[in-house]
Amino acid sequence: MTSSWLQLSLRTDPSALDAVSNFLIERGSPGVVINKDQVQAYFACPEDSATIRRDVQRFLRGIRGMYPEMGEDQLRWRVLKDRNWNYSWRRFFSPQKVGQVFLVAPPWAKLPPLGRRHLIVIEPGMAFGTGTHATTRGCMEFIERVARSLGTNPFTALDVGTGSGILAIALAKLGASKVWAIDNDPVALKVARENIAFNRVEKNVFCSAGSLNRLRTFPVVVANLTAETIMMLAEPLSKRVAVSGYLILSGVLRPKSEQLARYFASNGFRLVKLKEEKEWATLLLRRK
Repeated sequence: MTSSWLQLSLRTDPSALDAVSNFLIERGSPGVVINKDQVQAYFACPEDSATIRRDVQRFLRGIRGMYPEMGEDQLRWRVLKDRNWNYSWRRFFSPQKVGQVFLVAPPWAKLPPLGRRHLIVIEPGMAFGTGTHATTRGCMEFIERVARSLGTNPFTALDVGTGSGILAIALAKLGASKVWAIDNDPVALKVARENIAFNRVEKNVFCSAGSLNRLRTFPVVVANLTAETIMMLAEPLSKRVAVSGYLILSGVLRPKSEQLARYFASNGFRLVKLKEEKEWATLLLRRK
Protein backbone atom coordinates (compact mmCIF):
# COMPACT_ATOMS: atom_id res chain seq x y z
CA MET A 1 0.00 0.00 0.00
CA THR A 2 1.38 3.42 -0.92
CA SER A 3 1.23 6.53 1.19
CA SER A 4 2.38 10.12 0.98
CA TRP A 5 5.13 11.91 2.83
CA LEU A 6 5.25 15.57 3.70
CA GLN A 7 8.65 17.12 3.03
CA LEU A 8 9.76 20.30 4.76
CA SER A 9 12.73 22.30 3.49
CA LEU A 10 14.00 25.22 5.56
CA ARG A 11 16.94 27.55 5.14
CA THR A 12 18.07 28.95 8.45
CA ASP A 13 20.91 30.46 10.42
CA PRO A 14 23.49 27.66 10.86
CA SER A 15 23.52 28.33 14.61
CA ALA A 16 19.81 27.43 14.69
CA LEU A 17 20.22 24.05 12.98
CA ASP A 18 20.40 22.05 16.19
CA ALA A 19 17.33 23.65 17.76
CA VAL A 20 15.29 23.27 14.57
CA SER A 21 16.39 19.67 13.97
CA ASN A 22 15.61 18.62 17.53
CA PHE A 23 12.15 20.12 17.32
CA LEU A 24 11.33 18.45 13.98
CA ILE A 25 12.42 15.03 15.25
CA GLU A 26 10.44 15.48 18.45
CA ARG A 27 7.45 16.54 16.38
CA GLY A 28 7.50 13.17 14.63
CA SER A 29 9.94 13.37 11.74
CA PRO A 30 11.83 10.06 11.46
CA GLY A 31 15.01 12.02 10.83
CA VAL A 32 16.38 15.16 9.25
CA VAL A 33 18.93 15.90 6.55
CA ILE A 34 21.22 18.87 7.19
CA ASN A 35 23.21 20.50 4.40
CA LYS A 36 25.06 23.70 5.35
CA ASP A 37 22.23 26.15 6.15
CA GLN A 38 19.32 23.93 5.12
CA VAL A 39 17.25 21.36 6.99
CA GLN A 40 15.00 18.83 5.30
CA ALA A 41 12.53 16.79 7.31
CA TYR A 42 9.91 14.21 6.40
CA PHE A 43 6.58 13.42 8.03
CA ALA A 44 4.28 10.49 7.33
CA CYS A 45 1.52 12.49 5.69
CA PRO A 46 -1.54 12.53 7.99
CA GLU A 47 -5.07 13.35 6.92
CA ASP A 48 -4.70 16.72 8.61
CA SER A 49 -1.20 17.87 7.69
CA ALA A 50 -2.25 21.43 8.58
CA THR A 51 -1.58 20.62 12.23
CA ILE A 52 2.08 19.81 11.53
CA ARG A 53 2.48 22.94 9.40
CA ARG A 54 0.93 25.08 12.13
CA ASP A 55 3.16 23.64 14.86
CA VAL A 56 6.31 24.20 12.80
CA GLN A 57 5.34 27.80 11.99
CA ARG A 58 4.52 28.48 15.65
CA PHE A 59 7.92 27.11 16.70
CA LEU A 60 9.77 29.22 14.12
CA ARG A 61 7.97 32.34 15.30
CA GLY A 62 8.96 31.47 18.86
CA ILE A 63 12.70 31.32 18.12
CA ARG A 64 12.84 34.25 15.70
CA GLY A 65 13.96 36.56 18.50
CA MET A 66 17.16 34.50 18.79
CA TYR A 67 17.58 33.98 15.03
CA PRO A 68 16.09 37.08 13.34
CA GLU A 69 17.31 36.08 9.88
CA MET A 70 14.92 33.15 9.86
CA GLY A 71 11.63 33.86 8.09
CA GLU A 72 8.63 31.80 7.08
CA ASP A 73 9.33 32.72 3.45
CA GLN A 74 12.34 30.37 3.68
CA LEU A 75 10.02 27.47 4.51
CA ARG A 76 8.87 25.10 1.75
CA TRP A 77 6.45 22.15 1.89
CA ARG A 78 5.71 19.50 -0.68
CA VAL A 79 4.03 16.09 -0.79
CA LEU A 80 6.09 13.10 -1.92
CA LYS A 81 4.82 9.69 -2.95
CA ASP A 82 5.85 6.69 -0.89
CA ARG A 83 9.45 5.55 -1.37
CA ASN A 84 9.17 2.43 0.76
CA TRP A 85 10.07 4.52 3.80
CA ASN A 86 7.30 3.04 5.93
CA TYR A 87 9.83 0.85 7.71
CA SER A 88 13.23 2.30 6.81
CA TRP A 89 12.58 5.51 8.79
CA ARG A 90 12.23 3.49 11.96
CA ARG A 91 15.99 3.25 12.30
CA PHE A 92 15.99 6.88 13.46
CA PHE A 93 14.11 5.96 16.66
CA SER A 94 15.73 3.82 19.34
CA PRO A 95 15.14 3.31 23.08
CA GLN A 96 16.20 6.34 25.11
CA LYS A 97 17.12 6.36 28.80
CA VAL A 98 15.73 9.47 30.47
CA GLY A 99 16.84 10.38 33.98
CA GLN A 100 17.38 7.50 36.36
CA VAL A 101 14.01 5.76 36.09
CA PHE A 102 12.59 5.97 32.55
CA LEU A 103 13.17 4.16 29.28
CA VAL A 104 11.25 5.61 26.32
CA ALA A 105 10.93 3.41 23.23
CA PRO A 106 8.91 3.09 20.01
CA PRO A 107 6.64 0.03 19.78
CA TRP A 108 8.91 -1.90 17.39
CA ALA A 109 12.19 -1.45 19.29
CA LYS A 110 14.21 -4.29 20.75
CA LEU A 111 14.47 -3.38 24.41
CA PRO A 112 17.57 -3.53 26.60
CA PRO A 113 17.18 -4.92 30.13
CA LEU A 114 14.89 -2.54 32.03
CA GLY A 115 16.32 -3.05 35.49
CA ARG A 116 14.43 -0.61 37.69
CA ARG A 117 13.42 1.66 34.85
CA HIS A 118 9.80 2.27 33.90
CA LEU A 119 9.11 1.55 30.22
CA ILE A 120 7.13 4.19 28.30
CA VAL A 121 6.19 3.21 24.75
CA ILE A 122 5.44 6.11 22.41
CA GLU A 123 4.50 5.87 18.74
CA PRO A 124 6.41 8.64 16.90
CA GLY A 125 4.05 10.61 14.73
CA MET A 126 1.49 13.34 14.95
CA ALA A 127 1.91 14.78 18.46
CA PHE A 128 4.81 16.37 20.31
CA GLY A 129 6.69 14.24 22.81
CA THR A 130 8.85 11.22 21.96
CA GLY A 131 11.46 11.62 24.69
CA THR A 132 14.24 12.82 22.38
CA HIS A 133 13.83 16.56 22.86
CA ALA A 134 15.60 18.46 25.64
CA THR A 135 12.35 19.94 26.92
CA THR A 136 10.65 16.55 27.27
CA ARG A 137 13.68 15.08 29.00
CA GLY A 138 13.90 18.06 31.33
CA CYS A 139 10.28 17.66 32.36
CA MET A 140 10.67 13.92 32.92
CA GLU A 141 13.77 14.41 35.05
CA PHE A 142 11.94 16.96 37.21
CA ILE A 143 8.88 14.67 37.44
CA GLU A 144 11.27 12.02 38.77
CA ARG A 145 12.68 14.48 41.31
CA VAL A 146 9.25 15.64 42.47
CA ALA A 147 7.91 12.09 42.78
CA ARG A 148 10.94 11.18 44.88
CA SER A 149 10.34 14.17 47.19
CA LEU A 150 6.69 13.18 47.64
CA GLY A 151 7.74 9.68 48.65
CA THR A 152 4.86 7.27 49.12
CA ASN A 153 2.28 10.01 49.52
CA PRO A 154 -0.44 9.66 46.86
CA PHE A 155 -0.74 12.70 44.61
CA THR A 156 -2.69 14.02 41.65
CA ALA A 157 -1.22 15.94 38.72
CA LEU A 158 -2.09 18.16 35.77
CA ASP A 159 -0.36 17.99 32.37
CA VAL A 160 -1.10 21.11 30.32
CA GLY A 161 -0.60 20.68 26.56
CA THR A 162 -0.16 16.94 26.84
CA GLY A 163 0.79 16.30 23.18
CA SER A 164 1.67 12.62 22.88
CA GLY A 165 0.75 12.07 26.54
CA ILE A 166 4.31 11.12 27.49
CA LEU A 167 4.48 13.35 30.59
CA ALA A 168 1.07 12.22 31.84
CA ILE A 169 2.22 8.61 31.41
CA ALA A 170 5.45 9.37 33.29
CA LEU A 171 3.46 10.87 36.17
CA ALA A 172 1.19 7.82 36.33
CA LYS A 173 4.19 5.45 36.23
CA LEU A 174 5.70 7.25 39.23
CA GLY A 175 2.63 7.01 41.40
CA ALA A 176 0.13 9.72 40.46
CA SER A 177 -3.29 8.35 41.39
CA LYS A 178 -5.00 10.61 38.86
CA VAL A 179 -3.56 12.77 36.07
CA TRP A 180 -5.60 15.29 34.10
CA ALA A 181 -4.03 15.65 30.63
CA ILE A 182 -5.45 18.57 28.66
CA ASP A 183 -4.79 19.83 25.14
CA ASN A 184 -6.70 22.04 22.70
CA ASP A 185 -5.58 19.99 19.68
CA PRO A 186 -8.01 17.12 18.90
CA VAL A 187 -5.30 15.23 16.99
CA ALA A 188 -2.99 15.38 20.02
CA LEU A 189 -5.78 14.15 22.29
CA LYS A 190 -6.42 11.18 20.00
CA VAL A 191 -2.72 10.28 19.95
CA ALA A 192 -2.39 10.78 23.72
CA ARG A 193 -5.33 8.46 24.43
CA GLU A 194 -3.81 5.77 22.21
CA ASN A 195 -0.42 6.04 23.95
CA ILE A 196 -2.02 6.10 27.39
CA ALA A 197 -3.99 2.93 26.60
CA PHE A 198 -0.91 1.21 25.14
CA ASN A 199 1.01 1.96 28.34
CA ARG A 200 -1.90 0.63 30.44
CA VAL A 201 -2.37 3.74 32.55
CA GLU A 202 -5.83 4.68 31.26
CA LYS A 203 -7.30 4.14 34.74
CA ASN A 204 -5.02 6.87 36.07
CA VAL A 205 -4.99 9.40 33.21
CA PHE A 206 -7.97 11.43 32.05
CA CYS A 207 -7.64 13.30 28.72
CA SER A 208 -9.79 16.26 27.76
CA ALA A 209 -9.89 19.61 25.99
CA GLY A 210 -11.09 21.26 29.20
CA SER A 211 -10.27 24.79 30.31
CA LEU A 212 -7.67 25.46 32.99
CA ASN A 213 -10.13 27.73 34.78
CA ARG A 214 -12.52 24.86 35.46
CA LEU A 215 -9.99 22.64 37.21
CA ARG A 216 -9.14 22.39 40.90
CA THR A 217 -5.63 22.61 42.35
CA PHE A 218 -2.95 19.93 42.07
CA PRO A 219 0.25 19.23 43.98
CA VAL A 220 2.05 18.74 40.64
CA VAL A 221 1.47 20.74 37.45
CA VAL A 222 3.52 20.31 34.26
CA ALA A 223 3.40 22.55 31.18
CA ASN A 224 5.75 21.86 28.26
CA LEU A 225 4.60 24.62 25.90
CA THR A 226 6.43 27.77 24.78
CA ALA A 227 7.47 30.78 26.83
CA GLU A 228 4.85 32.89 25.06
CA THR A 229 2.05 30.38 25.72
CA ILE A 230 3.12 29.96 29.34
CA MET A 231 2.97 33.73 29.86
CA MET A 232 -0.51 33.82 28.32
CA LEU A 233 -1.62 31.08 30.72
CA ALA A 234 0.48 32.24 33.68
CA GLU A 235 -2.39 33.34 35.93
CA PRO A 236 -4.60 30.23 35.54
CA LEU A 237 -1.50 28.01 35.69
CA SER A 238 -0.46 29.60 38.99
CA LYS A 239 -3.93 29.08 40.43
CA ARG A 240 -3.90 25.37 39.59
CA VAL A 241 -0.85 24.69 41.79
CA ALA A 242 -1.72 23.75 45.37
CA VAL A 243 0.02 25.34 48.36
CA SER A 244 3.55 23.85 48.58
CA GLY A 245 2.88 22.25 45.19
CA TYR A 246 5.32 21.97 42.28
CA LEU A 247 5.18 23.61 38.86
CA ILE A 248 7.36 22.27 36.02
CA LEU A 249 7.70 24.53 32.98
CA SER A 250 9.50 23.85 29.70
CA GLY A 251 9.41 24.49 25.97
CA VAL A 252 11.32 27.62 26.98
CA LEU A 253 14.32 29.03 25.13
CA ARG A 254 17.11 29.94 27.55
CA PRO A 255 16.87 33.76 27.21
CA LYS A 256 13.19 33.59 28.24
CA SER A 257 13.73 31.51 31.39
CA GLU A 258 14.73 34.48 33.56
CA GLN A 259 11.58 36.37 32.60
CA LEU A 260 9.40 33.41 33.57
CA ALA A 261 11.26 32.85 36.83
CA ARG A 262 10.78 36.52 37.77
CA TYR A 263 7.08 36.44 36.99
CA PHE A 264 6.35 33.35 39.04
CA ALA A 265 8.61 34.55 41.88
CA SER A 266 6.44 37.65 42.12
CA ASN A 267 3.37 35.42 42.32
CA GLY A 268 4.32 33.23 45.24
CA PHE A 269 6.75 30.69 43.73
CA ARG A 270 10.41 30.02 44.33
CA LEU A 271 12.76 28.55 41.75
CA VAL A 272 13.94 25.15 42.99
CA LYS A 273 16.03 24.14 39.98
CA LEU A 274 16.82 25.37 36.48
CA LYS A 275 18.00 22.82 33.92
CA GLU A 276 19.59 24.09 30.72
CA GLU A 277 20.39 21.93 27.71
CA LYS A 278 21.60 23.58 24.54
CA GLU A 279 19.05 26.29 23.64
CA TRP A 280 16.41 25.03 26.07
CA ALA A 281 15.53 25.59 29.71
CA THR A 282 13.27 23.68 32.09
CA LEU A 283 12.16 25.25 35.37
CA LEU A 284 11.11 23.53 38.57
CA LEU A 285 9.20 25.91 40.85
CA ARG A 286 7.44 25.43 44.16
CA ARG A 287 4.56 27.42 45.55
CA LYS A 288 5.41 29.04 48.86
